[in-house]
Amino acid sequence: MASKAKKRKLPEDRSSGKKRKVQENSLDRLAYEHAAWSGGVFRFAGVDEAGRGPLAGPVVAAAVVFSPSLLKDGIPEELEDLNDSKQLTHRKRARLRLALESMEGVDYGLGILSPREIDRINILKATHKAMAVALGNLPSPAEEALVDGLPVPGLPCKAGNLVKGDSKCFSIAAASVLAKETRDDLMRELDTTYPGYGFGAHKGYGTQKHLAAMRELGPCPAHRRSFAPVRDLIEPKLDLE
Repeated sequence: MASKAKKRKLPEDRSSGKKRKVQENSLDRLAYEHAAWSGGVFRFAGVDEAGRGPLAGPVVAAAVVFSPSLLKDGIPEELEDLNDSKQLTHRKRARLRLALESMEGVDYGLGILSPREIDRINILKATHKAMAVALGNLPSPAEEALVDGLPVPGLPCKAGNLVKGDSKCFSIAAASVLAKETRDDLMRELDTTYPGYGFGAHKGYGTQKHLAAMRELGPCPAHRRSFAPVRDLIEPKLDLE
């Protein structure tokens, strides 16, 4: 099990300049990165996932490492809108994804676990495994990671956690966008492979239209059979009355 990173006192932000975007609540979005760098950790990764709750499709995790030189003067203009992916429109997420994937000084890794793997080991373990895979797929290993949400065991480096980290830590926000956009693309592909379920629209979540399509068509290979709404269609409960 990976050990947690030591807590550091977050440094005051004395920087200025047009490149830095200051939030209205004065939270320094780079505080966790600065704290790591000032402590001698220069390969600091933000980690987040997308797709824990849906009834279909993979769970996807991303890990993002920013070079200190890229952010030394603040947040680049191309990334000023970077925030929790749930707070962004698809258009903004898509633009940010392109910037993150093409920008010098940004390393990222992805972890994608299939519905079958989710059914085999359960969604919590699958999510943790996807995060470990994402960290393992970085071009160079991370020295330390900060994960959105609750603690995650078994990561390949020292790791801490931050509840609502995707709205507090810049690196986690970046991971949030990459995980979300990658998974949405995969769901659009599944929509073509298995038409009729509406995967491209609801991304596998249990909407009324999705549930109705499952009742009409039956579950497909993209569905998570260990999830109750799917399992109940495959193994109907006996009526004992």
